[in-house]
Amino acid sequence: MNKNILNTGVQSFIEENINADIMSVLLKKSKFDAVSSKEIAEQIASKKKCKNKLPVWYNTPQIYYPNKLNIEQTSSEETAKYKANLVTGNTLLDLTGGLGIDSYFFSTKIERVFHCEIDSNLSLIAQHNFAVLNQKNITSFNVNGLEYLKDSESKFDWIYVDPSRRHETKGKVAFLEDYTPDITAYFDLLFNSTENVLLKTAPLLDLSAGLSSLKFVKEIHIVAVNNEVKELLWVLKKGFLDNPIIKTIHLKKAKIETFNFKRTDEEASNSDFSEPLKYLYEPNVALLKGGCFKLIGEHFKLFKLHQHTHLYTSNELIDFPGRRFLIVNCLPYQKTTIKKFGLLQANVATRNFPQSVASIRKKHKIKDGGEQYLFFFKNHLEKYQILHCIKA
Repeated sequence: MNKNILNTGVQSFIEENINADIMSVLLKKSKFDAVSSKEIAEQIASKKKCKNKLPVWYNTPQIYYPNKLNIEQTSSEETAKYKANLVTGNTLLDLTGGLGIDSYFFSTKIERVFHCEIDSNLSLIAQHNFAVLNQKNITSFNVNGLEYLKDSESKFDWIYVDPSRRHETKGKVAFLEDYTPDITAYFDLLFNSTENVLLKTAPLLDLSAGLSSLKFVKEIHIVAVNNEVKELLWVLKKGFLDNPIIKTIHLKKAKIETFNFKRTDEEASNSDFSEPLKYLYEPNVALLKGGCFKLIGEHFKLFKLHQHTHLYTSNELIDFPGRRFLIVNCLPYQKTTIKKFGLLQANVATRNFPQSVASIRKKHKIKDGGEQYLFFFKNHLEKYQILHCIKA
């Protein structure tokens, strides 16, 4: 951490060049003796990344930014705020603190937060930013969080773990046992110090694999932002042995869509099938990630188009956790069908269909975008069809 970056002149230069081409900044000789062009370019690039992802940081003077990779890997403010609402009590240990975004928002709900980060530079940056943000109830330690826990006799209301999904030799990994740290090897250590663990994992982690590797799973929160799953959050409660609740959360600009269920609810549900009716419903990605396919139709009294085509239909328009469409036309999939729609531009989607979106676009010369939607799918009679829709 080069504290000279915080000098008034350097900070003014960064602010004045926030929209400048990064390469042009990098290639020009630095105006400052104690700060290189590379360091200035890195600050500008990282700060720009924070404009939408971390607006509190972006809009606060004197924030020190780490490299872009650290910004990309950290939680967004939206997801960090959501996590903060899951915890209560007096103390929380952030075992893998990183830049400290989650620690900061936890500290708005918890009286004392302990932030552990093994990387000395990142630890210094986090401590500096906590001070700039005037968040005085966070204590930072430049230490391996597991080693800190081994040496501590303290009990915590919560322990938060956000392990790295990158392995030194395997690269990006998909299994919990390959995460760093491998939390599955430290259950005894964790639950000797707390009753509650909040674990963040990658969106790609299979829920069944997570459940088989973890202990005491009470809740699984599938958090999506603008129809992209960003985080899987696992609430582990010491001694909990019941079926966990799966909570699907879709954070949208206008509202939050939620739907909670248990796997046993899904298993006990049945689907009713139909040809496409007046309206079409597409579940949000959090529901799809959770595997809520039959229950969602049963709960909202909707018909499904096919067992493996996760689209639903009805004659009456209802409120639904996902996208809603008015069906303009439905035709069987044939070579000449696209011409009948007369569309040169449309949003194309496939469900349980043998061709990819890219191949369909290329074959039928359909440009992307616009207000028209084409769904290519298999119906419950095992026939391929196309739906022409507009948003309802």
